[in-house]
Amino acid sequence: MAYIANTPDDVRTMLAAIGIDSLDQLFDAVPAEYRLDGPLHVPPALSELALTETVQRLLGRNEGADRRVCFLGGGSYDHFIPAVVDNLASRGEFYTAYTPYQPEASQGTLQATFEYQTLIANLTGMDVSNASLYDGGSATAEAMLMALTITKRHGRVVVADSVHPEYRQVLSTFLALMEPELTTVPSENGLVTPEAVSRAIDDQTAAVIVQYPNFFGGLEDVEAIVSAAHAAGALAIVIVDPISLGLLRRPGDYGADIVVAEGQSLGNPLQYGGPYLGIMACREDYVRKMPGRIVGQTTDRNGKRCWVLTLQTREQHIRREKATSNICTNQGLLALRSSIYLAAMGPNGLRQAAELSTRKSHYAAEKLAAIPGVSLAFPGPFFKEFAIRVPADARKILADVGTQGYHGGIALGRWYPSMNDAILVAVTEKRTKDEIDGLAAAYASAIGRAAR
Repeated sequence: MAYIANTPDDVRTMLAAIGIDSLDQLFDAVPAEYRLDGPLHVPPALSELALTETVQRLLGRNEGADRRVCFLGGGSYDHFIPAVVDNLASRGEFYTAYTPYQPEASQGTLQATFEYQTLIANLTGMDVSNASLYDGGSATAEAMLMALTITKRHGRVVVADSVHPEYRQVLSTFLALMEPELTTVPSENGLVTPEAVSRAIDDQTAAVIVQYPNFFGGLEDVEAIVSAAHAAGALAIVIVDPISLGLLRRPGDYGADIVVAEGQSLGNPLQYGGPYLGIMACREDYVRKMPGRIVGQTTDRNGKRCWVLTLQTREQHIRREKATSNICTNQGLLALRSSIYLAAMGPNGLRQAAELSTRKSHYAAEKLAAIPGVSLAFPGPFFKEFAIRVPADARKILADVGTQGYHGGIALGRWYPSMNDAILVAVTEKRTKDEIDGLAAAYASAIGRAAR
């Protein structure tokens, strides 16, 4: 359990309980020559992040410990998680609770879910959030199905190829035996243009799906793309990085209809790829077409505030033909962790995490681009991750970098065949200058060896 200091009030209460007046009285039994007279000679206090990193470095000295520094991204990120998240989320009331989709879910579980919805609505600038979904990919597919139902158009769904390729694979799988066609808009220099999106839209397009920041970390002209979708009567679905909303405009502020996200970065560890958290929020006009569940606030017969499952449009609860989705449950514990994270960080903390990630990623990009043979794959601004090109097969370079103690990034050739020499690198607020400098040195060494 994380250490939590006693407050002065705690100390006074405990002393009173045992019938003494001060801490000096408590230690009367210890001879004076063995008591410390004066301040402790200890280093200055560290922040929680710095203290955690110090302890992890010490743990890493254990024989056999794999402590490779993480610069992986592509939807899963090594962000700092305050100790309060683990401490509160591991309480038995939450940790052992039954999956919270039954109407008899406890008031504590319902209230926690309601708070999650409120935080997500505020974070995204949307009117309403559901009680979460499985992960970012399935949330994107559910948003697409929602748009088909709302618009009653079944001709086409338009998606940018700068959207996470695995999310696009999920969309393709959902549509494989359905009528709508999935049209992919190619990117230019890591971005799709509003003009290209407009050309792909027709009068039977149900939705336009764009990611901001996109899979490469770049920043699309998202407002123009949303406007192009609306001009054709289609809905605009925007996939966001929740941490980026500490700096970037909220989707609700530029007209998005449905917002989805992977919520892993909000207080949830990487944990080998899952389980993760799907975030979904939308405009109030579409609330009855939303999948999953929504918790609402009301009053009981005594006039006291309470919470209820206001909406649960899954086929297990209502007639199948009326259901919005057959999605069975939500990641309740992970949603709770995200709520604790957002409440602990607050607007200023979230902004600081976003700013640090941005500044450190740009420093890393400069260091890597200064290595002979390495260049940034795309021009233009980016948030916390960026693509580089290397003068050899990306997988071989990454394998070499890995032997030097770094998870150096993701080889993009697995999804983009023309980018076998490209690597996606992510930098969060956790990474230090020494770690970034070490990554650059590891890349320089690996590229030098590959050239021989």
